Amino acid sequence: MIKKNFGFGTQIRKSPYFDATVRWGAAGFSVYNHMYIPRDFGDPEQNFWNLINDAILCDVAVERQVEITGPDAAQFVQLLTPRDLTNLSVGQCKYVLIANNEGGLLNDPVLLKLAENHFWLSLGDSDILLWAQGVAINSGLDVSIKEPDVSPLQLQGPKSIDVMIELFGNDIVNLKYYWLIETELNGIPLVVSRTGWSSELGYEIYLRDGSKGNDLWELIMETGNKYNLHPGHTSSIRRIEGGMLSYHADADINTNPFELGMDRLVNLDNNNKFIGKDALIKIKEKGVTRKQVGIIIDCDPLKGPNTIFWPIIKNDKKIGKVTSAVFSPRLNKNIALAMVTIDNSQIDNNFDVKIADKFFTAQVVEKPFYDPKKQITSKSF
Repeated sequence: MIKKNFGFGTQIRKSPYFDATVRWGAAGFSVYNHMYIPRDFGDPEQNFWNLINDAILCDVAVERQVEITGPDAAQFVQLLTPRDLTNLSVGQCKYVLIANNEGGLLNDPVLLKLAENHFWLSLGDSDILLWAQGVAINSGLDVSIKEPDVSPLQLQGPKSIDVMIELFGNDIVNLKYYWLIETELNGIPLVVSRTGWSSELGYEIYLRDGSKGNDLWELIMETGNKYNLHPGHTSSIRRIEGGMLSYHADADINTNPFELGMDRLVNLDNNNKFIGKDALIKIKEKGVTRKQVGIIIDCDPLKGPNTIFWPIIKNDKKIGKVTSAVFSPRLNKNIALAMVTIDNSQIDNNFDVKIADKFFTAQVVEKPFYDPKKQITSKSF
């Protein structure tokens, strides 16, 4: 028997589910938010089919929470994001952007409102905890900001609802898209939201006691056995099909929301005070010089996601870069997200992508590539 050994020291944390994922076949990890995340449960294409046909359980404890509480918590959260939170209700979640003073994107977390002055920011890969604590120092607002003992799992796929009913009863079907409940399971304290990073029907299950990680993982896997639940990892294929961003790949501190087509998440016509507002107003008035697009690359099926930014060339001039690319076995196409100059962003525009010193034709197409109206994730029961 080969013993699996992962780890380079205590500076990289292991999630409460780490040992369970290794038992269930995790063979490779990467680092995200200073924590190991499983990236390999075997064939990534099979993981994709498991996700879209059945259900997968993913350890996403790396989605660390920034907890904001205190008398001025609501005002402070609004200070962090250009999205208008005026009508955000207790129990509701929203996808939000966090920008710096120049309008550059720092993160695109899901915001959860647990009580009138109790919020979580469920993060992509970045140090927003430090940013929020730094902003708070000179804000003049009465808030407390910390990282709580909270570790999410993602249960995603069409059969996730069947597993959830087995776990929580029939009332779980009433949980609406982008809403949450506080609950427990066999004495394990949880928050459950109907969200996820998969573009499929799914749920996130936030464990509020890290000592119960093994118990929660095993309970869910045992319950889901009859529904063909698989251990898995977040699928690059499905998230690119859905046009979902990966921070540091498709966006970074030098990317603004308008370049990403995220105008709906930037509300400038109100009295809200938030970081980057003046810069975003100027960017909107001036217009952007580049834009994110979806493209199809005409070459043999890609063997896996790109690990570097591929240059985009037209008339012997670099006009952009491919940020995320993968072969979709469902669409039988190489699909990609790319950032290109605004005059090359129109649908059906053609250019070349340089991959390992070879040039391949690519064409701009509508994105997302699959389920453009998001009917899968937002369906009602």
